[in-house]
Amino acid sequence: MKKQLPFELIYQVGALIISIIIVHLVYVTVIRPNADAILQQQAELAASGEPFVQDRSLYVVLRDYEQESCFILMFWAVAIMGLKGRAALAERSLLNHDFVPISEGMSILPEDTREYTRALQALPAQDRVSLLPRALLAALHRFSSTRNVQDVSEAVKSVCDAESDRLDSELSMVRYIAWAIPSIGFIGTVRGIGEALGQAYRAVEGDIAGVTTSLGVAFNSTFIALVISIVLMFLMHQLQLIQERLVLDTHAYCDQGLLRHMQVRRS
Repeated sequence: MKKQLPFELIYQVGALIISIIIVHLVYVTVIRPNADAILQQQAELAASGEPFVQDRSLYVVLRDYEQESCFILMFWAVAIMGLKGRAALAERSLLNHDFVPISEGMSILPEDTREYTRALQALPAQDRVSLLPRALLAALHRFSSTRNVQDVSEAVKSVCDAESDRLDSELSMVRYIAWAIPSIGFIGTVRGIGEALGQAYRAVEGDIAGVTTSLGVAFNSTFIALVISIVLMFLMHQLQLIQERLVLDTHAYCDQGLLRHMQVRRS
């Protein structure tokens, strides 16, 4: 398990760098040039004194630095969740394998556990560290040492609970990002309102263009941040659902495929 930590760290750092590069490139080449052109056109129409209807352009809504930061964090979180979702689905595919081949009506005695243990230990390292093989190994080792089915059930439950806690703790970074995105949106709101208040004297003189632009920054940043937060929270809950089902199905697999076949001879 510890060998995977450096890979996850490198993956997360690399995903963050790639997200920054791609999002900033899109902003520099597409979003900000189009937004600046639209704002300049609107300013010229306003200066000419001709009546016009100000269209709400998506480029203008997305143009500020707070929105760019929110998109960077969103794609970073999606990359992290994608890695964890792929790992969970790969482990879930192991539930289709018959690691303890037992026919209906057969029993497993404490003396038989060594045969099944060897088969599990012969699995590739990538599969051996997965939840299902670890739970089965823990059950067989406990049955061999204690000869008590209740202890075996507790061993399986302990492994599944520990895995559930580990999966939950590994989502802490995603939860932080989901919290940080609305906070960045509120920072944009404060910045925009501050800029609007700083230009209040112009509004008194009749020039409200600067005030409306600053208020647009305030509302647009909050709007985009909340929308991204809703999408991100939905994806995170779907990932949690996959992980919880993996743990529950693993526990059920051990109960149905192993524990109910265990039997101790009465002397």
